[in-house]
Amino acid sequence: MTSLATLGQRIVILGPSNAGKSTLSVALSQKLALPVIHLDQLRHLPHTDWQERPDDEFARLHDAAILGDRWIIEGNYTRLMPKRLDRATGAILLTSSPWLRLWRYFRRTLINRSDRAGHLDGAKDSIKWAMIKWVLVKSRNSDKRYAAILRDTGMPLVECQSARAVKELYRDWELPWPGKPAR
Repeated sequence: MTSLATLGQRIVILGPSNAGKSTLSVALSQKLALPVIHLDQLRHLPHTDWQERPDDEFARLHDAAILGDRWIIEGNYTRLMPKRLDRATGAILLTSSPWLRLWRYFRRTLINRSDRAGHLDGAKDSIKWAMIKWVLVKSRNSDKRYAAILRDTGMPLVECQSARAVKELYRDWELPWPGKPAR
């Protein structure tokens, strides 16, 4: 297992939708005292049902966020990824079964907890066919694409290719488990 310290002070977390990126970023933030940036919160307008900001506004928010000296940024947004990876010191790639990710999507949308990691302020989520298709079809091979991109950077990389691997990461790095207070 790669040491957490090798990832440095600017960590990117990539992976398909509902793979656990937001939750892991919060746990890492608690452990490392690094600020978390959830790209979905920059991409979407608060108090909406995930309405997107204009592309140029999102790009400006993204570019301002990556200027910091210390951060954990979770989310993909491939078009903006090169600038983010140029600033990053380490990366984590999460993946898991599309069926597990679909179950997580239904759970997070139906329960609609405002304290969920990465939740959009004031949002009222709804089940969307486009998101179901995204989870099951469109993002099916994104983990392979992201892995190739991250390996090409040469930066320290941790890959978790299953929910079990993510649990082992939490245990090995002594991260607070989701829903439980930090020790």
